[in-house]
Amino acid sequence: MDNINLVSTFSEFKELKNIDKSTMVGVLEDVFRHLLIKTYETDENFDVIINPDKGDLEIWRNRVIVEDGAVENPNQQISLTEARKIDPTYELGEEVADEIKLADFGRRAVLSLRQNLASRILDLEKANLYAKYSERVGEIVTGEVYQVWKKEVLVLDDDENELILPKAEQIPSDFFRKGDTVRAIVSRVEMRNNTPYIVLSRTAPEFLERLFEMEVPEIFDGLITIKKIVRIPGERAKVAVESYDDRIDPVGACVGMKGSRIYSIVKELRNENIDVVNYTTNSQLFIQRALNPAKISSININEETKTASVYLKPSEVSLAIGKGGLNIRLASQLTGYDIDVYREVEEEDVDLEEFADEIDGWIIEQLKSIGCDTAKSVLELPIDELAKRTDLEVETIEEVVNILKSEFE
Repeated sequence: MDNINLVSTFSEFKELKNIDKSTMVGVLEDVFRHLLIKTYETDENFDVIINPDKGDLEIWRNRVIVEDGAVENPNQQISLTEARKIDPTYELGEEVADEIKLADFGRRAVLSLRQNLASRILDLEKANLYAKYSERVGEIVTGEVYQVWKKEVLVLDDDENELILPKAEQIPSDFFRKGDTVRAIVSRVEMRNNTPYIVLSRTAPEFLERLFEMEVPEIFDGLITIKKIVRIPGERAKVAVESYDDRIDPVGACVGMKGSRIYSIVKELRNENIDVVNYTTNSQLFIQRALNPAKISSININEETKTASVYLKPSEVSLAIGKGGLNIRLASQLTGYDIDVYREVEEEDVDLEEFADEIDGWIIEQLKSIGCDTAKSVLELPIDELAKRTDLEVETIEEVVNILKSEFE
């Protein structure tokens, strides 16, 4: 068994996915030097030469030439007679380099070396894989579905590293078959039983954020900032965006011409409905935008309790709440306010003729002549304005206003 046979057995190591060549050489040298120390008690006078491209190595021992009979340490010294058997020109005090073959260590030592080397390489590869993906947490990766199980999907990346996409991290309408291409973000990386466990996610808000960065150049370049994202995966999402350049419409840039930019994102997320809204520090305006497409009549905000009472016309209430309450739930998460929706009670107007038993007919005619033919139309105008437009006395108008007000109290 020679040197080349041993290292050629591990020649595939130079093709390893997560270990660079210099690290590989360092590990090989360290393992062989450990064997030398175990065998000869020192490795200081040995040269270990590794050629990673060819997959071979040489071990050379350097010994000092001493007089015959003066050899005290045969591992570090060689007699002049023995040295001249190698080369007749050698003289006392010179160094002799002779090659050590693996067979010199014995079969058991070589087998132990193989196991040690394989274990070190495997541990190193795992550590490098863990470090590599720890740095990629929050990034999008693309892989191929290798196996589909009930609770998770096994995905292989371009280097055939194993990644896990749990059921809980999949969009409810996701459906995968072996060989499918899947995109997701690296959610977290753990070590389980000394093996890297790399978890992907398609439901995290960061996945939607990365997709926007890929599709909208202004976000990638920092011209538009995503302030916050809230999602109910596969159903609906709300994205608050802001631009520091007044010339850029952040919502328009994210949606794209005729929805061209957001279309690919919606498709990737299994037709998830995405609302893009302009971020603002004005809480009332932000809540109003977050509840889009509902049109709000008025808002009362309590900053201490972080609650907001929103009043809408009856026809707008269902739009504000949304299907299954999704719209109001996401709006609350986006704005940070607990939003309550109330129907606005609309008081019906009353025709002035209905007050004929309380108000003289000629007074009613005076009011109608200036366009005030209902109670509310009269109450909307100030008393002095009514006096200017009609021939009525202020006292008379005040009496009329009191009668009309009592109708709505």
